[in-house]
Amino acid sequence: MADESRVNLLHEEIIPDDLEAGRSLSNNNNGTHAGGSISNQPKSNAVREYFEQSSHPVAAFFFLAFRVGALLTYLLGSIFTDNFTLVFVITILLLAFDFWTVKNVSGRLLVGLRWWNEIQEDGSNRWVFESASPTRKNNAADSRLFWTVLYVTPVLWALLALTCIFTFKVSWLVIVVMAIVLNVANVYGYSQCDKDAKRKWATGIAAQTAFGSLGSTATGFVGRAVGSGLTSLFSSSR
Repeated sequence: MADESRVNLLHEEIIPDDLEAGRSLSNNNNGTHAGGSISNQPKSNAVREYFEQSSHPVAAFFFLAFRVGALLTYLLGSIFTDNFTLVFVITILLLAFDFWTVKNVSGRLLVGLRWWNEIQEDGSNRWVFESASPTRKNNAADSRLFWTVLYVTPVLWALLALTCIFTFKVSWLVIVVMAIVLNVANVYGYSQCDKDAKRKWATGIAAQTAFGSLGSTATGFVGRAVGSGLTSLFSSSR
């Protein structure tokens, strides 16, 4: 089995001005109310509302841009050009950009997780997981977007794979298989990383509780022993 290494991504509490903590929602809300009442402003669409609530709108934008771009290039590329090679190259590049961005940037900023896999000298795999401190509060909108899109995207590519099989489009199936492999790799990596983070911090909390109880017991015992010794000393001096 692959060895797992758990690494704490952030050893210190995130402060509002930290890059990974993102912008403060309270600042956004204050900025919104400063200009007047919300009821006097027109309702924005869901996309605009999300980006207003997001702590990392730039990271969220590129998280969506590469994925949607790859899907649109695959689906609509043949409408604009008959050059399959061009569509193939652009789609694969977008998939590669998406894989790297999600693995190294989007996950770290949006949900405080990151993973990678190392090949050891003996040929075995070593999974390395990083997770933010539990004191960091993830933005609910960012977290919901990340996990939803992460799981939905490979499902869409799987449906496209079925259409390629039924229509005997072998060349297009190569693109879809590559997309499924890259997306499933991120799904598996982040799923394991999330489980590892929850298990690690649950174990840490349990250990802190146990040590706290042990420390309280030891302190009480020492206090009683010192008190008894002092009582005996004063009694004997009389």
